[in-house]
Amino acid sequence: MTETADSSPRRVKRDKTATESLMTATMGMEILVVLFGAIALFGVRVTDPPALAFLGGVVLIVLLATGIRLARYSWGYWYSGALQVLLLATGFVEPLAAVTAAIFVGFWIYSLVRGRQLDEAKRRHFAENPTDQEK
Repeated sequence: MTETADSSPRRVKRDKTATESLMTATMGMEILVVLFGAIALFGVRVTDPPALAFLGGVVLIVLLATGIRLARYSWGYWYSGALQVLLLATGFVEPLAAVTAAIFVGFWIYSLVRGRQLDEAKRRHFAENPTDQEK
């Protein structure tokens, strides 16, 4: 007997924590900002050669995309924190980039703090109401 596509066992989807969801959303927005920032830096020819702006943007985008995948691990928060410092360092190339990076560092800090608060509240709720976890 052969198994059809409908009878194959499905992998159970892992529940994301609130911290992971918020961090993923923040880094996803940062990817867009870095993309548009690289285009802008290329347009005003801040770097010499101008293609260096694109290269730096691509490197940051790859690092941020990796950070999104690592957000599920506790050490992934350290990785994404190092990325936030790296994004702030872009202010040495263009000062306005540091302002934008500082705003997103604020979002990142909020995501980390609020996500942990929500995760703790969820843990407490399920500890007090174990039957809710089955739903």
